[in-house]
Amino acid sequence: MIGRFRSGDEIFYGEIENGRVYPKGGASAGIFNLSELRVLPPAAPSKIVCVGLNYRDHAEELNMKVPETPVLFLKPPSAIIGHEDKIIYPASSSRVEHEAELAVVIGKRCKNISASKAVDVIAGYTCFNDVTARDLQQKDGQWTRAKSFDTFAAFGPYLAFPNELDITDTKIACRVNGETRQASSTSNLLFDIPYLIEFITEIMTLEVGDIIATGTPPGVGELQRGDIVEVEIQGIGTLRNEVV
Repeated sequence: MIGRFRSGDEIFYGEIENGRVYPKGGASAGIFNLSELRVLPPAAPSKIVCVGLNYRDHAEELNMKVPETPVLFLKPPSAIIGHEDKIIYPASSSRVEHEAELAVVIGKRCKNISASKAVDVIAGYTCFNDVTARDLQQKDGQWTRAKSFDTFAAFGPYLAFPNELDITDTKIACRVNGETRQASSTSNLLFDIPYLIEFITEIMTLEVGDIIATGTPPGVGELQRGDIVEVEIQGIGTLRNEVV
């Protein structure tokens, strides 16, 4: 497990073990206690590629057709926030919802990668909350505005290495104020991660740090100002954000 941290003016990556952080370079000091550091998003992507309707039950709960091929959309880097940062409820929306997802972070610049070679370009996995203004999504008929507000791409807190997760059956959950809203597993993905990497890299070059958000399971629901929303993924940890 690795994280991206700030100590004073320094930003660095470090491996996490028993509440201690061991810098991987870029930090002038030695070993840190995790409590001493600010946890930052574990990557700085040039783009966030999101997969819509990648769980059958989620498509059905939105009364949308189950796709025959992956449905893709992009979120801008300006939407990024990290663990314990605030999700800002936009004035132009009256219904903002959570979407818990497993995210893939790319570790090598890549294009036209076959599914059989996908693991070679993965740096790791993290928690992702694809915050969505559902009323605007339904009004617009396309998803850019609803998905792109500042603070609508929360991810973290840490990055699990590929050998630390069984991505064929990783548990994923979302809680709001302690109440479980979503609970599923990546075993229920319509399009698995190797196939997504093959499909996406046939379309576009992925850069180091880019993110693929793999889709949300059923149970998406409304957020209110003051709510605490948590995305927990087995083997990674819990991403926590307050809505303001």
